[in-house]
Amino acid sequence: MTAPLLLSIDQGTTSSRAMLFEKDGSTFALAQREFTQFYPRSGWVEHDPEEIWESTLDVCKQVLAQASAAKRTVAAIGITNQRETTLVWDRATGKPIHNAIVWQDRRTADTCRKLQAEGHAEQITSKTGLLLDPYFSGTKISWLLDNVDGAREKAEKGDLVFGTMDTFLMWRLTSGGVHATDTTNACRTLLFNIHENRWDESLCKLLGVPMSMLPDVHDCAADFCTTDKNVLGAELPVAGVAGDQHAASIGQTCFAPGMIKSTYGTGCFMMLNTGTTPIASSNKLLTTVAYRLDGVTTYAIEGSIFVAGAAIQWLRDGLGIIKSAEQTQAMAESVDDNQGVYLVPAFTGMGAPYWDADARGALYGLTRDTGPAVITRAALESVCYQSMDLLNAMRADGATIDTVRVDGGMVNNDWLSQYLANVLDIAIDRPMQTETTALGAAYLAGLQVGVYDSLDDLSANWNRETQFTPNMNSELRQQVTSGWADAIRRTRSN
Repeated sequence: MTAPLLLSIDQGTTSSRAMLFEKDGSTFALAQREFTQFYPRSGWVEHDPEEIWESTLDVCKQVLAQASAAKRTVAAIGITNQRETTLVWDRATGKPIHNAIVWQDRRTADTCRKLQAEGHAEQITSKTGLLLDPYFSGTKISWLLDNVDGAREKAEKGDLVFGTMDTFLMWRLTSGGVHATDTTNACRTLLFNIHENRWDESLCKLLGVPMSMLPDVHDCAADFCTTDKNVLGAELPVAGVAGDQHAASIGQTCFAPGMIKSTYGTGCFMMLNTGTTPIASSNKLLTTVAYRLDGVTTYAIEGSIFVAGAAIQWLRDGLGIIKSAEQTQAMAESVDDNQGVYLVPAFTGMGAPYWDADARGALYGLTRDTGPAVITRAALESVCYQSMDLLNAMRADGATIDTVRVDGGMVNNDWLSQYLANVLDIAIDRPMQTETTALGAAYLAGLQVGVYDSLDDLSANWNRETQFTPNMNSELRQQVTSGWADAIRRTRSN
């Protein structure tokens, strides 16, 4: 008998995707739709929640139609989402009060500085594992309540609710019947105590967020809800939820302490499993929940880079020097070196390990000979150098790392993957299935409904496609990384 399929909703920063997976982790069907990015002011990034909902509904219906045509059943839905992107909507009508404020958005930098000056940073970090930065959801919620007419008053009355994209999608999939999230999304809000696994009343008060707005928090594999038949045409259980980076770690089966994955999407996120004990970083990395299953929390140290694939999107949409991301490999290969050109893509500030909200992007070393190929290579190199900064910070925190599992659309570029191995001076493993974020959400749903019996079943699915090993001599590595360090020094605002 054919095993049922698992539907993964992957609601990302630039597109919404739906994927159907076989039990072995291979792809049965995929549909994807990009949506609009809004930049109202410098450093501000927004999404239209209705466009996100429409795109999600569209791609889900496309893949479900393919399953139906093949007479295949779907066992459950897993949801993974862009984390920290913040939405507030009316409890009665389900209508958002404002566009979603995206995780990249820096509009609350002054709020964070004020809280820092008042001495609140240590309390926030000790409870949440996070640094006080506009990246996270808490200050975004407060901004919405203070800047949308009547919002704070309505929130105090209990008429408004908050959610990250997973919560909003579940609300819509159940026609307003469920207001829930999982622990990985909750832990990225500045409002969730990762040691006690609960919303923290004192942090909510500090940030001015009524606790009545907050969703119920579940394990990553749980009975979240059942979809309204009128929405997708069927009643399907939503049985797995995780923020995108946590889902990718699960898709990469990084279940043992010391295992590390790095995901290359809009941003880049490196996550190191530290087991059931949270470890505080001394090098400005985040302590976060990796996942929570059967009530047991596994923790991780994470480094966050705000711009990775977004730099390639900028080459395409902003500069117009490429037509598609697929061109970048040939362009990078067409030049022998970077000609001393470095791109620091701090378009929305700098993440780990610098945490500089006021930094802005810069391109150094330009000459009359600099052309599209060199700039494209500099954009790809910037992703590798930023990854090096994260890995060095993890090593400084005591991690011993000999291999990194990579995933995301960018790592299909062989040149990038090889340069990453060269700069990190470490083996890079690319799996057969690089859509590990969507896969991780499907795995969680499959665990909950019995498609899989254990994490060992998931680990057995992982297969390496290619291993990239360093082939750059140490002198050249020192030269190019020194150039990067100088570019960073010149870009930082602090």
